[in-house]
Amino acid sequence: MKPCKPFLPSRNIVKKRQDGKEGTKTIKQAAIGFSKRQIMQLSKEALWQASKQELLDLLNTGIFTAKPKTVYFYAPSFMYYKTSYYRSSQFHFPTVSVTGTSCALNCKHCGGKVLETMQPAETPEQLLAVAAKMKRRGSSGCLISGGCTPNGVVPLRKFISTIGKIKRELGLRVLVHTGIIDSDTAVALRDAGVDAALTDIIGSDETVKKVYNLNVTINDYALSLRALQEAGLNFVPHVIVGLNEGKLKGELDALNMISSVKPSALVVIGFMPIPGTLMANVKPPQPADIAKVVALARLMFPRTPLALGCMRPKGKNRAETDVLALKAGIDAIAFPSEEVIGYAEAQRYKFGFSSCCCAQIYMDADSRNPSK
Repeated sequence: MKPCKPFLPSRNIVKKRQDGKEGTKTIKQAAIGFSKRQIMQLSKEALWQASKQELLDLLNTGIFTAKPKTVYFYAPSFMYYKTSYYRSSQFHFPTVSVTGTSCALNCKHCGGKVLETMQPAETPEQLLAVAAKMKRRGSSGCLISGGCTPNGVVPLRKFISTIGKIKRELGLRVLVHTGIIDSDTAVALRDAGVDAALTDIIGSDETVKKVYNLNVTINDYALSLRALQEAGLNFVPHVIVGLNEGKLKGELDALNMISSVKPSALVVIGFMPIPGTLMANVKPPQPADIAKVVALARLMFPRTPLALGCMRPKGKNRAETDVLALKAGIDAIAFPSEEVIGYAEAQRYKFGFSSCCCAQIYMDADSRNPSK
């Protein structure tokens, strides 16, 4: 994979003064009357602590906007999607659960409800049959996911040889959700030909225990990232905004953790209340909160493809979230709102649509030729 073209702001987020001390600007200084070069002196800590208005002022400077203006829109097959610009395919890129609707964790924010949207394939034989059916229907690939074991692992081991067969014999693109992963499993997935591994990264021990019901620490997530990188497997970490009851907690720590490795791409998602779960009535993160994490990711990973993932709050705030994310430097959006597509068009972005998972932005950023 070729590296993405550089994004502004540059990697040198905090510049050094001649006396060797760090010279940074506050958000207010950066947003009002300062040049782009001065804005690039902004530190991630100042951005993390910014008020909503300070953040909006900064986004409106256009400093995070990609050059050239290009955005990729994705609508994978697990959810019906239709706008005046695009309609998704039912079969192009489905999601499969190797545990059916079962999950040992019963996380407060999910409760296994997300698994109900996936095609079940609980044995290697079922997985191969499901994949063969996908191929006959014209699918280009699939996302293989599932519920977790009590230690936070998606139980992929017994399916790895079948995944290899799917790659060799059917030629499908295969992405996998891993959960916590060890080195041996990462190497086995690489050897099977998996195109990319997707994993959620949590930056707060409190959130891990309170929401995931997991007896692991953030160090286990750091070890998972290291295992994926050392295996030489393409990997796409996901950072969840507002998992701590809709409030920011640990997202910057998650990004700091990811910065110790070199991900193929990075996806920002947001806590989304799901009916029937223990967090169904929890207020989701505000659009500005999600945009703040996107902007932080853009600051910290200026050359890494960055996507706004499918899991984010619905309703009236979705359009605002999408537009702010674009202003914050996002490269891709899953299931984009009609409003953000219109905004991109009005701002003369080049854009195109795909029925694949947005994690494949790492493949598409250089190779795809947007249709508009």
